Amino acid sequence: MLWNTNKCFIMNEYLTLKTANCRNCYKCIRHCPVKSIRFDDNHAHIIAEECILCGNCFVICPQNAKEVRNDVEKAQALLKEGAEVYVSLAPSFTANYTDEKSGRSLTIGALEKALKKLGFTGIEETAVGATIVKQQYDALVNAGKLDVIISSCCHTVNQLVQKYYPDVLPFLARVLSPMQAHCMDLKRRHPGAKTVFIGPCISKKAEAETYTGFADCVLTFEELSQWLLTENIPLTLLEEEKNNKSLARFFPVSGGILRTMKKANKHYTYLTIDGIENCIRAVEDVAKGKLCKCFIEMSACTGSCTGGPVMDRGEKQRSEKNYYPVRDYIAVSSYAGEDDFAVNDYPGEALNKTINSLLTRKVHLGENSISEVLRKIGKTSIEHELNCGTCGYNTCREKAQAVLEGKAHVFMCLPYLLEKAESFSDDIIKNTPNGIIVLNENLEVHQINSAACKLLNISQSAILGDQVIRILDPDPFIKAVQEEKNTYNKRVYLADYEKYVDETVIYDRSYHIVICIMRDVTEETRQREMKETFNRKTIEITDKVIEKQMRAVQEIASLLGETTAETKIALTKLKESLTDE
Repeated sequence: MLWNTNKCFIMNEYLTLKTANCRNCYKCIRHCPVKSIRFDDNHAHIIAEECILCGNCFVICPQNAKEVRNDVEKAQALLKEGAEVYVSLAPSFTANYTDEKSGRSLTIGALEKALKKLGFTGIEETAVGATIVKQQYDALVNAGKLDVIISSCCHTVNQLVQKYYPDVLPFLARVLSPMQAHCMDLKRRHPGAKTVFIGPCISKKAEAETYTGFADCVLTFEELSQWLLTENIPLTLLEEEKNNKSLARFFPVSGGILRTMKKANKHYTYLTIDGIENCIRAVEDVAKGKLCKCFIEMSACTGSCTGGPVMDRGEKQRSEKNYYPVRDYIAVSSYAGEDDFAVNDYPGEALNKTINSLLTRKVHLGENSISEVLRKIGKTSIEHELNCGTCGYNTCREKAQAVLEGKAHVFMCLPYLLEKAESFSDDIIKNTPNGIIVLNENLEVHQINSAACKLLNISQSAILGDQVIRILDPDPFIKAVQEEKNTYNKRVYLADYEKYVDETVIYDRSYHIVICIMRDVTEETRQREMKETFNRKTIEITDKVIEKQMRAVQEIASLLGETTAETKIALTKLKESLTDE
């Protein structure tokens, strides 16, 4: 894994992740049909060798955390090389681009006018290549050599078969896609020219780089729209535009390929499958030999190409349903017709392509390993396996396998985390020595723990649902709710219970609850009061002793004073008597 210059984490060559936006939602994993996403460091990372580039993760990401690789600079470089550069425009453009004033779909002339201002030599519809491809499909069906034929226009379907169902490869038509056929045709008619395909598909970028020599660059409709906006080139409806209607313009809608085919071989059943989940089920049926003598038009996107992941809906409109089935079909149908484009004849071998197996080998560990993972999240029996899908995986066992493969973590289980959090919370509330009472905004007791029951000498069943005024002074609770004045560690004497508590009352507006926490400090308070009484008595005794001592000293001093005076008088008289003699 690498970092690009814009500090985006590179997941594969075609999608980048804005890590700041990706946070533990698992939605992309949930919608990935082949689970080619690894969750690590609180972010989702696409596993390139397993990804089929269906674009589901890009479309459904609620934070727009995934970006498609932008190849506008590559197209601009081609224009600067000096060679002629032609655009192959996907026929779904009629559903993508509409005139803002009239609401009508823009035609090829309007796009050609804008693209020539960007520097392109010319522009043609990929439907020209679709005409070539559908002729080859008719030839395959008429030959009748294959029991089942799956169309190969959709590169995502091709990669699905290549990476996950290689046994179905013999049934995949080895025919160029309309993009490849058209680019080949453009280069044969314009020797030395370069080609740029523009459409609604991410996987076409991979197809162009896997099969070189056809499209030199692939842009999405979103990239083109942004490019035109940057260059200040508007798209405007041309009123007097000739429209050479073509049947191959039906290719981007579900059933469009079949509508263009002659279906001359009556031994074949012709059917359409769209949506990647339906494609997977159909491919599995083919792998199991449950289908025979049928031609399957298969598209990974629901609604076929008009439901492509990079139809230019804009980020605000992007959603899981990234198409408008009725509106898009009408747009394509009104622009299409019953005639075919006049195309060059190509021998069948010129339209063939190699489609090899890309199967990635997985290590499937035994039942004991899976059971050990399940045991870590408390799923010790089949009843514990909820298969809720919140982790992104369809079943708990599938998630356990992903953990063993290094794609997922054990903690990616919401029921387990909730149960663990609730258990942890319950253990704290149950075992804390502090009394805890939870009230609703009507000051009704919603929850009370055993410590509070013991403190207030009341049973839990006797107070649940009743007003708090039954057991406590409601004033601090009323102030908390009405004035949002919380109280913290306030010393309160509960006269009814002869208890002292440090009371904390907190109002949680977001959850509409009032929480009261009471720490019993009765013994502590009484011990302090006893100590204060002892100290007070000691001081009183000390004062009395000091007073007695001072009185004794004063009395002694008084006696000493009298004795001294008498002695002085006697000695003075003796002195005088001796002096006279």
